[in-house]
Amino acid sequence: MSGNGLSYSEQGGEAAPEVAQEAATATNPSTPAAFGLFSSDTKKNEDLKQMLESSKDSAKLDAMKRIVGMIAKGKNASELFPAVVKNVASKNIEIKKLVYVYLMRYAEEQQDLALLSISTFQRALKDPNQLIRASALRVLSSIRVPIIVPIMMLAIKEASSDLSPYVRKNAAHAIQKLYSLDPEQKEMLIEVIEKLLKDRSTLVAGSVVMAFEEVCPDRIDLIHKNYRKLCNLLVDVEEWGQVVIIHMLTRYARTQFVSPWKDDELVEEYNENNFYESDEEQKEKDRKVKNTYTMDPDHRLLLRNTKPLLQSRNAAVVMAVAQLYWHLAPKAEAGIVSKSLVRLLRSNREVQYIVLQNIATMSIQRKGMFEPYLKSFYVRSTDPTMIKTLKLEILTNLANEANISTLLREFQTYVKSQDKQFAAATIQAIGRCATNITEVTDTCLNGLVCLLSNRDEIVVAESVVVIKKLLQTQPAHHGEIIKHMAKLLDNITVPVARASILWLIGEYCERVPKIAPDVLRKTAKSFTNEDDLVKLQILNLGAKLYLTNSKQTKLLTQYVLNLGKYDQSYDIRDRTRFIRQLIVPNEKSGALSKYAKKIFLAQKPAPLLESPFKDRDHFQLGTLSHTLNSQVTGYLELSDWPEVAPDPSVRNVDIAESAKEWTGILDKTEKGKPTEKFYSESEEEEDESANTSTSESESSSESEKEDKEAGSSDESSGSSSEESSDSEPDSKESSVKKASRVAAESDSEDIEQKGKGISKERSTSSSSDAESTSSEESSSDLKSESDCKSDSESGRSRSAASSKKEEKTVQDKIAPKKQDVFLLDLDDFCPVTTPVAVPTSAVLSASLTADLEGLSLSSSPVIDVTTQVSVPTKTHELLHRMSGKGLAAHYCFSRQPSIFGDRMVSVQVTVTNTSDQKIENIHIEEKKLPAGMRMQEFNPIECLEPAGSITVSMGIDFCDSAQTASFQLCTKDDRFNVNIQPPVGELLLPVTMSEKDFKKEQGMLTGMNETSATIAVAPQNSTRLVIIERVVKAANLGVVPSGQDNIHRFAAKTVHSGSLMLVTVELKDSSTAQLVINTEKTVIGSVLLRELKPVLSQG
Repeated sequence: MSGNGLSYSEQGGEAAPEVAQEAATATNPSTPAAFGLFSSDTKKNEDLKQMLESSKDSAKLDAMKRIVGMIAKGKNASELFPAVVKNVASKNIEIKKLVYVYLMRYAEEQQDLALLSISTFQRALKDPNQLIRASALRVLSSIRVPIIVPIMMLAIKEASSDLSPYVRKNAAHAIQKLYSLDPEQKEMLIEVIEKLLKDRSTLVAGSVVMAFEEVCPDRIDLIHKNYRKLCNLLVDVEEWGQVVIIHMLTRYARTQFVSPWKDDELVEEYNENNFYESDEEQKEKDRKVKNTYTMDPDHRLLLRNTKPLLQSRNAAVVMAVAQLYWHLAPKAEAGIVSKSLVRLLRSNREVQYIVLQNIATMSIQRKGMFEPYLKSFYVRSTDPTMIKTLKLEILTNLANEANISTLLREFQTYVKSQDKQFAAATIQAIGRCATNITEVTDTCLNGLVCLLSNRDEIVVAESVVVIKKLLQTQPAHHGEIIKHMAKLLDNITVPVARASILWLIGEYCERVPKIAPDVLRKTAKSFTNEDDLVKLQILNLGAKLYLTNSKQTKLLTQYVLNLGKYDQSYDIRDRTRFIRQLIVPNEKSGALSKYAKKIFLAQKPAPLLESPFKDRDHFQLGTLSHTLNSQVTGYLELSDWPEVAPDPSVRNVDIAESAKEWTGILDKTEKGKPTEKFYSESEEEEDESANTSTSESESSSESEKEDKEAGSSDESSGSSSEESSDSEPDSKESSVKKASRVAAESDSEDIEQKGKGISKERSTSSSSDAESTSSEESSSDLKSESDCKSDSESGRSRSAASSKKEEKTVQDKIAPKKQDVFLLDLDDFCPVTTPVAVPTSAVLSASLTADLEGLSLSSSPVIDVTTQVSVPTKTHELLHRMSGKGLAAHYCFSRQPSIFGDRMVSVQVTVTNTSDQKIENIHIEEKKLPAGMRMQEFNPIECLEPAGSITVSMGIDFCDSAQTASFQLCTKDDRFNVNIQPPVGELLLPVTMSEKDFKKEQGMLTGMNETSATIAVAPQNSTRLVIIERVVKAANLGVVPSGQDNIHRFAAKTVHSGSLMLVTVELKDSSTAQLVINTEKTVIGSVLLRELKPVLSQG
């Protein structure tokens, strides 16, 4: 797929013949039709556009398939964007799916085009079909544009409360995408994760834990209440979700439980009884064993519920359970994973490689686990080299006195392998067996000496290296082997082998006094042709012989030192100078020359032949870091076991609270069903406290209900597109209930957060009341069905009746806010019914203002928490009381997203009756708007009493211009011409972005898109707080964090087109500043510059 959006013909290379053919076709009109294959893409795209505009779904589907095929071949299909977007509203689900695939492809490249379709996705987020809602959320989260981060945040919050578990699952996936786009949203995302972690659906569990691991893996406190539920749901979660949950629970368990291995250590210590131990010491040991460790029931719950997954068909799940048992289970129980891991060796080579690496690490510490399966690790001729080497490693780790003879016979066969790398590794394995098992050291050594006569040079070289290491362990008994190796020096050409023989002869030259000088003589002849490694050993040999047998070798050594003095390699030259000064005495020789013999002929420790997997056990098994033996980005280390277990009561769940919390989603489940157990055998095991078993059975039964509910929702998604879009009473009821529940839940959450002294039980009852009220008001044709359900809900209604009177004031506050939340669909394609005017106290209440700020399209205008910026209270006169015959009107810009559409500016109009008679039917007529401008007027005000006042909201789309919106404000008897002209600063919405993103966007908006001016600034106005306060008061801009004290950055986007507006104020000195504005909308930019200059320069 083309990464830069260019078609193949635009990228050069093999496109040249195609271009030539096109040129020939253009110049020669009589070219046969057969050459239409080489015609330009324009005609093809025209054909596709016609098919997409066809009334037949089959033609549209065929066109979308061809377009997706073009994308797969790397061709540019961006010009089809408008034609494709039209089909987002298609009833055919297959067409919709392909449209979403197309949009995801061009979301990042064509950011402007993607932003145009956001309102379409927002409409799809409310589609009755769960599949469409989820797909819309996926596409929205795939648009990697920082500007829409607040919209994505709002969509994720709504989707996390969706009735469909499939949509909630996609909300969890979207959390990770949003976090990678804007890490500053972390705190808000953690709230959503906390909510989704309480979800009882197995479909959601894996996805939300993955989001938890990505966003806040250190927040272990979020897992406490959900630990037992996750353990019980684990067996029914989808496979990849199981892997993520198991790894997370492994980390969790290492922080919450004490080590189960202490018991094993105490028993081992007790068994190693000393014959001369005193009675007191024996009594102390008895006391320790009596006070042995007892496993926490929650620890046992995890081990028991993961054990069945060892039979999973997914290798990753089996590997995850194996590492969990390795890191968490008592050593006596960890052995059950070995059979499952050996079973995985029948899988493909990639799986074998990972599994064998983990077995190699395990087999070093606990050989007994895999000894019964020794033959499973025998090498096959069809195995690739990497698998052969790992199996050989495991066989070497498992070698002991009982099976060494069998293994050595096996190794003899491996040495004859045509794979030379594997044969060399086998010789090293024989050497390791010889050092680890002293009974076979001589046998292995003799076998390796026999290999010295092998025809293969690599085998001989590797044998020499291994023999050298073995001889270091007991050199006194092996003078004959050294002589034999010296004879081979003429035939061996591999540098490492030659160097090893020379080192051996030099180290033990006193045991072969006749052979060593002759070897030096031969190597001195070939010194100039040798490898650097061999030259260094020749110099070492000469030095050692000079010190032990100077009569025979003095001249030879000086000759070799002279050759080394003029060698091309500086390593050789340096070593030569060092040796000459050390062993040849002269006037300049230092004190070290006296100790030359001790330095060169010091006793060397024997080398340790160890497994390369010995140090890998500090990485968690099954991770990429363990595979690479290096810590990779994102690796989370396992913590050490705590000495004392933390309080286990944090995992206790209040069942009543849990039931209240999920009443909205689990409302449809049948209440008369008996509670069934999730795992009958798991509930019958011992060591379970009453608290644990109660919570387990509760979570199990609820998960079963949720599964049945999920199954019914899946069936609904599988129905035909006509049924899913049909407006039958059932679908109406479900959509109405969904909307009312989401609104009620958000209301109750907001009330709790504001901390107005309302208890948790009261807020829960108020939310349930609000839920019933909104569902009754939403649809009158559902009355009969709601009557049918009244019997089942009567119990809950009676319990809530006593608190209804107390909660009346709260209900009054919730009602208008709930209406605004329901209408805030940010959709400018379908007009929404205008809300009825409400009294001033309700509309302008502090709670509503706070709620609208929380639901804003953009995040808070100010990022810097040290600066408080409030919505400006500056009002403008719309109609004077004298001109309006007692009717006065004022308007202000609320700086909140308009409830009438995301392209409209929200305007609040306050109408006051200053006369002594009531004024009736106040409304708007005869709108005189410039081309393209739109206005959504307020609903007529039926009556306004004398001295009465009312505030209403209206929306105006100014099309990113400061043109005047003229209209008539009418009453029952009169008409008054009025107009609204916005300051340019009110045509913006603040956006949140990092300093890095600001600079990146600013770099793309230079040249004609940049306007600047130098202004004089009074000293008292040059502080950060004053500049931010003045700029934000003049224009609706968001503050961008700045790493420099003298530079202040602000960012916003235009309400209509979403074009970025970047403002920079750079203080040059105490009296001047540079004001720079970068935007595509150059006219607005220049007007904004004129408005900001006096604001910053005035005293």
